Amino acid sequence: MGEISLRRRYDPTFKTEVYEVKLDEEFLMSSLFPVAEIELGRLGLARTAGDRLDVIVGGLGLGYTADAALEDSRVATLTVIEYSDAVIEWHERDLLPDTAGLAADERVSLIQADFFATARSAEGFDPESPGRLYDAILLDIDHSPRHVLHFPHAAFYTPEGMRDMSAHLRSGGTFAMWSDDPPDQDFTALLDQVFTEVEAQRIWFDNPFIDGQSSNTVYLATKP
Repeated sequence: MGEISLRRRYDPTFKTEVYEVKLDEEFLMSSLFPVAEIELGRLGLARTAGDRLDVIVGGLGLGYTADAALEDSRVATLTVIEYSDAVIEWHERDLLPDTAGLAADERVSLIQADFFATARSAEGFDPESPGRLYDAILLDIDHSPRHVLHFPHAAFYTPEGMRDMSAHLRSGGTFAMWSDDPPDQDFTALLDQVFTEVEAQRIWFDNPFIDGQSSNTVYLATKP
């Protein structure tokens, strides 16, 4: 997909060090605006019932979603599926102060794999336990269902792709997904074909660069 890199710089507007992930020259995420990534973890687990939860996180990035999920004491296992071994290494080396210690948490497994290929496979996310079911799947990889990082990902954002992924969830389990775009009615309608209690929450945050607020979207859905 391109060359992935981690950049650290000092931002004079915020007067702080900033950590950014880029794919070639395209910005993927920044430590300046982690609000929606954190809310993805919190909102996804807030609607997930049960104890000793088994959770999948698709996409590690700067680690904010996984770190937020671990704040829920009910999480028994958290498996992160990350395409880039370089990103996994950043966390193993604790290069990111906000999420330092994530890789060392005994509940966490960092697996280098293609989330989309794994989600559509019958074997699932645990090669040692084919068909294993999970309580929640939290996804933050593409910019949005319409703006994917790599063209093969588009097949995931279809009714067939959603059904394949939902097969790895327990009944009552949660699918939650981050998007950089405003709520997309077409995608919400697509989720309604597979899940129940579908909603798209717009997450607002202050953005001094535009002297106002910006937003991301968190989609939430429950497997029947």
